[in-house]
Amino acid sequence: MMMKTDIWLLAALYFGGAVDAAISSNYTEAILSSGTIKLGDWQDAFNKASDFVASLSTTEKLSIITGSGAGNYSAIQGSDSSANPINYYFVTAWPAGLAMSMTWDKDAVYGQGKGLGAEFKGKGMNVAYAPTVQPLGRSPWGGRSGESYGPDSYMSGIMAGRLASGMTASGVIPSAKHYVLNEQETNRQGSSGGGGMGGGMGGGAGGSGGNSTDGGPPSMRRRQDDGNSTSSSSSGAYSVEIGDKAFHETYLAPFYDAVKGGVGGAMCSMQKINGSYGCENQDTLARYLKVELGFPGYVHPDAGAQHTSFDSANAGLDYGSSSYWSNSTLVAGIANGTFASARLDDMVIRQLMGHFKQNQEVYPDRVGYTDNVDVRGKHGDLARQYAADSIALLKNTDNALPLKNKKAISIFGLHAAPRLMGPNTALTVMSGVDATMDGHMSQNGGSAMSSAGFLVTPFQAFNERAQSDGFMLKWWLNNTVVESSGGGMQLSDGSGTEISETTLGIADGSEACVVFLNAFAGEGGDRSELANAEGDNLVNYVADNCNNTIVVVNTVGPRLLDQWATHENVTGILYGGPLGQSSGHAINDVLFGDVNPSGKLIHTIAKNESDYDPNTQISEESVINFSEGNYIDYKYFDQKNSTPRYEFGFGLSYTTFKYGNKVDIAPKTQLLSNEFASGDLAVGGREDLWDIVAEVSTDITNAGKVAGAEVAQLYVEFPAAADEPVRQLRGFHKVKVQPGKTEKASFQLRRRDLSVWNVEKQEWQIVRGEYKFNVGSSSRDLRVSNTLTV
Repeated sequence: MMMKTDIWLLAALYFGGAVDAAISSNYTEAILSSGTIKLGDWQDAFNKASDFVASLSTTEKLSIITGSGAGNYSAIQGSDSSANPINYYFVTAWPAGLAMSMTWDKDAVYGQGKGLGAEFKGKGMNVAYAPTVQPLGRSPWGGRSGESYGPDSYMSGIMAGRLASGMTASGVIPSAKHYVLNEQETNRQGSSGGGGMGGGMGGGAGGSGGNSTDGGPPSMRRRQDDGNSTSSSSSGAYSVEIGDKAFHETYLAPFYDAVKGGVGGAMCSMQKINGSYGCENQDTLARYLKVELGFPGYVHPDAGAQHTSFDSANAGLDYGSSSYWSNSTLVAGIANGTFASARLDDMVIRQLMGHFKQNQEVYPDRVGYTDNVDVRGKHGDLARQYAADSIALLKNTDNALPLKNKKAISIFGLHAAPRLMGPNTALTVMSGVDATMDGHMSQNGGSAMSSAGFLVTPFQAFNERAQSDGFMLKWWLNNTVVESSGGGMQLSDGSGTEISETTLGIADGSEACVVFLNAFAGEGGDRSELANAEGDNLVNYVADNCNNTIVVVNTVGPRLLDQWATHENVTGILYGGPLGQSSGHAINDVLFGDVNPSGKLIHTIAKNESDYDPNTQISEESVINFSEGNYIDYKYFDQKNSTPRYEFGFGLSYTTFKYGNKVDIAPKTQLLSNEFASGDLAVGGREDLWDIVAEVSTDITNAGKVAGAEVAQLYVEFPAAADEPVRQLRGFHKVKVQPGKTEKASFQLRRRDLSVWNVEKQEWQIVRGEYKFNVGSSSRDLRVSNTLTV
C-alpha cells in the first residue's frame, strides 16, 4: 500500500513539473485534427473551421489569433460577466453567481444563462466570459467567491454546466474562467502589481477585447530572450502546489461539467501552477483541459496573464497579444522548428469552433455602451424571482417571519438604503476594497460588477410596502449607534409620529425591527474580515431594545453571525448573496411572505473565524501549498468533527417538510462492473464518465399549511479505500410541494459521481466496497439512508 507521501511524489511526476520543464512544440494529441477527441456535435463546426482555415494565409491566421479578423470572419467580440454584459446600458443586472447557486435550482441557473446569453447576443458580443468556475472558494477570505458557485466541486460543476448550456441555447459562446487554481487575489500578478488589473485589448465597445478587467490579450512591454518574448514584470506571481488527487477531484472536476455544458472558451489564470504560469502550463492546458476533458474550444488569457511567445503558444494558449505573436516570433519559429504550423492552424480552428457551432456567420453588430438597444425583455421578472428564491432563512423563532399584520416597523443600517451615488460602482480592481459597502450591496466588485439601470433597495421596497399595507415605517439609515440627539427643547411627549433622533428612538414602539448588514469584496483584493464590529454592534443594540429583531445579511462570502445570532431578541435571520437589480423587492418578498424562502447555504458559516482551516488563509508567500487537499469548507469541518453555526446546505422554510422512511437505490450493475473508466475520449472527458450508473429517490411531504420548495440533498460516503472526505454532495433536487402532498425527490448518479482519481493509474476509478447514500435537508441534517455494495 502506498503512503500519502508516495502519492504526493507520484503527483509531482504526473502533474506540473519543475519551473524549467521543457514545453513540447509538437504535442499532437492536443491538436483537434489528431482525432484524439471524439467531437460529437462539435464535428460539423470542426469541419467548417478546418475548411476556412485552409483558405487563409499565415498572415491571416496570425491576425485571427491576435484578436483581429480575416476573410469573412470579423473577430471575437467578448466581455464579462455572468451578472450582465458589463458597462452596457439597458441590460439586466442578474443575481451574482453565489446567489444563483443558493437557489439550488438547476433550471433557474439554466434560465439565467439563456436570458444572459440573449442579452450578450443582442449587444453584438459573441463570447461571454462566464461562467466563473473559480475561485471555487477554498478560502473564506477570498475576494471573488461572490462570483462563483461555492466551494463544493460537485455543486460548482452542475451550476457552471447549466449556465453554459443556457447561454449556448441563445447562440452565444460561453467562456469558463479562471482556469485553474486561481483561489486568491493577493499577488495573483506578483508583488509588483499586487492583485491589480492587467492591460486589456480594445478600448471600447467596438474593440475586440472589450473594456473589461478579465480577458482580452494583454498589451504589455516585452523583451527578447533567446527568441521567446517574455513579460518584463510580474515574475512574482504566487505559485500553487497541489497533489494530483485533489487537483482532479476538487479543482478540475467542475470544468468537466463546463466543457460538457458547451463552453467554447476557457480563460487561463494569472498565477503560477507548480512553477509555471497558468497560461503557459502545458500540463493544465494541453494534457488536462484539451485531452483529458476533451475541450474543443480556445484558451485565452486573463488580463496580463500572457508572459511569453513560444511557451504560451506551445503550451496551449490559442488567443493572445500581437506583442508576443508576430512574424518575428511564431512565423519565424515555424521556419526554425520551435513552433509547428499544425499548432498555428489548431489555434485558429479552436477560435472558430464556437463561431460555427453557434451558427454565428450571421450575427448582430456590436453596439456601443450607451446605444439605445434594450435587450432586457421580461428578464427583470426572472431576476427578481431568482433573487427571492436564493435567500436562506437561517433563524425563525416562534414564526417571527413572515411579517404579518404589523402596525409599526423600523429598519436600520446603511445597507437598507442606496449609496450616495449609483446604482453601479466604478470599475476598479485593486487591493484594499472596503469590507462593507456604504449603501445597499447588490453586486460584486471588479469585472463582475453590475450594469444596473436601476436598483431597488430595501428602503424603497419598505416604503412601497408601508404605502400598500398601511403600517407605520421608521428608518435609521446608519450603521453607527447614536444614543443622544443633543440639546434643544422637547415639544411633545414622543407618543405620536415625532421621533427621537437616536437609534433607540427609531426602535421604540416598533413591532418589528429589521437590521440590514452586508459584506463586500471584489476582483483584485481579498477580504480583511469575516465580521464587522460596527454592524454587529448595531444589531446587538437594536436587539437589546427591540424584542423582535430580524437581521438581513447580503454577502460575497462566508459572514460570521455569532456576535448576535444567539441573542434571544434576534428572532429571524435572512442570508443571501448579491441579489442584483431587484434586491430590495426580493428581500421584501421573503420578509412579508409573498415568497416562501427556499434558498440554502453553499458555504459553511463557522462560529468563530479560527474554526476555518488556517491553511486556507490568504497567503503572501511565493509558493502556496494546497496541502489540505480535498478537505475544504464542510469537508474540513466534517474531518475535524467541528460544529459550525450553520452548516453547508442549511436553510429553513415557512412550512415543514418530512422525508420518507427509506431511500430507494436502483443500480445499473453492468455499468458499475468496470472498475476504471475506459470510454473514448470525447468532449467532457471519457464517454462512460457520463453514464447514469444508479438512480436514488425518496419521498418529501409538505406537513405544513403553505406551499414550499425543499432542496433534498444526497451525500455519499465512499469506501475507506477511496481515501475521501467523510461525505460528499452528489445530488440535489429542488422539489415544490403543496400542503399535505408528497412528491418524489430523485437523483441520477453519473459514473463520475462515484469515481475517485487514481494517481498511480492516472484514471477515474470506482473503488470496490460499500457506498452509503444519505438524503437530507443539509450536510448535517441527514434524514434517511441506504447502502450499495459495488
